[in-house]
Amino acid sequence: MSPYDPSAFPPFAVTVDLVVLTVRRHALCALVVRRGEQPFQGRWALPGGFVRGDEDLAAAAARELSEETGLCAHDPAMPGVGNGAHLEQLATYGDPKRDPRMRVVSVAHLVLAPDLPAPRAGGDANSARWAPVDELLEPEGQEAGLAFDHARILDDGVERARSKIEYSSLATAFCPPEFTVGELRRVYEAVWGVALDPRNFHRKVTGTPGFLVPAGGTTTRQGGRPAQLFRAGGATLLNPPMLRPEV
Repeated sequence: MSPYDPSAFPPFAVTVDLVVLTVRRHALCALVVRRGEQPFQGRWALPGGFVRGDEDLAAAAARELSEETGLCAHDPAMPGVGNGAHLEQLATYGDPKRDPRMRVVSVAHLVLAPDLPAPRAGGDANSARWAPVDELLEPEGQEAGLAFDHARILDDGVERARSKIEYSSLATAFCPPEFTVGELRRVYEAVWGVALDPRNFHRKVTGTPGFLVPAGGTTTRQGGRPAQLFRAGGATLLNPPMLRPEV
C-alpha cells in the first residue's frame, strides 16, 4: 500500500456561513452584511468566514456568531444561562464553482434568537442589516441577488426553521425567557407567513404536554388586558405537532 501523499490532492478551504434569523416587527428577518472586498464587492451576503486551523466547525460558527452579533451560542448543558442563541448545523455546500477565488466548502449553520439589536459589521463587511427573508429571497428585490450561493443557503435555513417549529419547541428560541401566548403566536405567524386563529392556537400550545409552563406573572407590554407569562417547558418534541396550515 503506497503512503499517503497530501500533495496528490488539490487544496481547498472550509468556511462557515450563518443563517441568523430573528423576528422583528412581526416579520422573519435574516442578518446580511454588505461585502467590502472582492469577490462580490458591494453585494449583500450571509455573515461567515474561514475556519481557522486550530478550531473545529462548531467553534468557528460560535466565533463568527459572537463577532457578528455579540451573542454566545446556547450551551444545552447550561440551561440557566441567559442570552445564548440556538445554533445548529444546517448543511454543507461544495459546488466547485461556488467561490471564484478557489475551491471552498461551506458548512452552514442556522441561528435563532429573540428580537436582536442592530447588527455591527466586522471583518470584510462594511455594513450590516436585518432584512425580511421574503425580500432577500425575491430576485426582483435584490440587486443581482445575494453573493455566492447564499440565496440557496438562506432558503434552506428558512425551510429548516419552518419545518422544525411544527414538531419541536424551537419557536420558543425566538422569544424572550418569559413570553405570552400571543407573542409566541406571532412568532409562528412570522416564520410561516400565515395568520393563525388566536383561540385555537392558545388551546393547542397550552394543551401540548411540556411545551409551555406558567412563569407566575402577567404583562401588559402588548397592550390591553394583562396576559399570562409562560416559559419554555422541558419538551423538545411536540406531541401532537403544530402542523403548518396549507396556504
